[in-house]
Amino acid sequence: MPGAARATNSPARVLFASLIGTTIEFFDFYIYATAAVLVFPSLFFPSADPASATLQSLATFALAFFARPIGSALFGHYGDRIGRKATLVAALLTMGLSTVAIGLLPTYASIGVAAPALLALCRFGQGLGLGGEWGGAVLLATENAPPGKRAWYGMFPQLGAPIGFLCSTGIFLLLSEVLTDAQFIGWGWRIPFLASAALVFVGLWVRLRITETPDFQKTLDSDQRVRLPMWTVLSHYPGQLLAGTFMVLATFVLFYLMTVFSLSWGTAQLGYSREQFLLLQMVGVLFFAVCIPLSTLFADRHGRRLAMVIASVLIFVFGLFYARLFTAGAAWQVLLFLSLGLAAMGLTYGPCGTLLAELFPTEVRYTGASLAFNLAGIFGASLAPYIATWLAGHYGLAYVGYYLCVAAALTLLALAWMPRQRG
Repeated sequence: MPGAARATNSPARVLFASLIGTTIEFFDFYIYATAAVLVFPSLFFPSADPASATLQSLATFALAFFARPIGSALFGHYGDRIGRKATLVAALLTMGLSTVAIGLLPTYASIGVAAPALLALCRFGQGLGLGGEWGGAVLLATENAPPGKRAWYGMFPQLGAPIGFLCSTGIFLLLSEVLTDAQFIGWGWRIPFLASAALVFVGLWVRLRITETPDFQKTLDSDQRVRLPMWTVLSHYPGQLLAGTFMVLATFVLFYLMTVFSLSWGTAQLGYSREQFLLLQMVGVLFFAVCIPLSTLFADRHGRRLAMVIASVLIFVFGLFYARLFTAGAAWQVLLFLSLGLAAMGLTYGPCGTLLAELFPTEVRYTGASLAFNLAGIFGASLAPYIATWLAGHYGLAYVGYYLCVAAALTLLALAWMPRQRG
């Protein structure tokens, strides 16, 4: 019964279930991103050319973003057909098992080229799971939201990103303090991947205790489900899909420039130690976390679109000053760089999930919102560290900033076009 389902889903349970899942998913995703810069080039790829090994490692990092739209289609189909709850449980299991498997993989020295192949396979599994996780978590929150608080409820799964990042960076910092470099490279890097198993059990326990969202329950009761949600999105809502994809393009480019690329460039080219730069990033992520609720409060009062427009303009301006702030020998300036960039990230990330969900009707919302978000991941995130590394190496850091400006301009164009698509 719809009423019974609504009665058993307390706000606290719904919000915690949406938060814990994305925290685990992003923790798993970020520990790979950190290891792809610090560990994998030397362990899973031929070490004759360190620069080439780093680029190959970043290529496996990018692989997950190409898996995410597949995850969107797969999990979105079942999320729109059988329900949000069961699909979220399956997505969490897919991500969790893939992450634990990475922690058990033999290295290139043990099995040769099979090592990077297995690493790529596990990375693909991570992307598949996250492709189904994000959209379901956002819908779990927003479809249970009371009137006038949809962006605020949609903020909770978004908070999983900074919390997951803080946990992943924190555990690598801790390992760096208690282990020698030889121990860390030898076996210590495996600990975060194996430890994620405990987090997955917690997430599963929480999600198995929730019931279906009221919005989807109404779809079930009125038998409004569509046979092929993916085909319905592509054939009936192509404008919304296109607008939604480019609407969050700058969000993805900015985040992976501020995390993966900055960590790689800062430690390899600017002379900062691994521990020093990770600590600076953790401080910057606090600004990311604080700006998410601020942006959602603004979005509920003044509109999601306006909140995204303001954030995108700030990202464009930040891109113009990128190279001036990201320099060697001035840790305080790098801290300012990370804090400003990640604060802008929080402003754009807070309302984007709710805005994407509102583009699509309930019967295809899981598929449509997930697909738009993860297609943006391909265009905006998958190759961002690779492109930025190439641009910085050939033309200088200023061109990395211009790359970010282009992404922000495309996002602004999508936001300007979006109301006509919705209308």
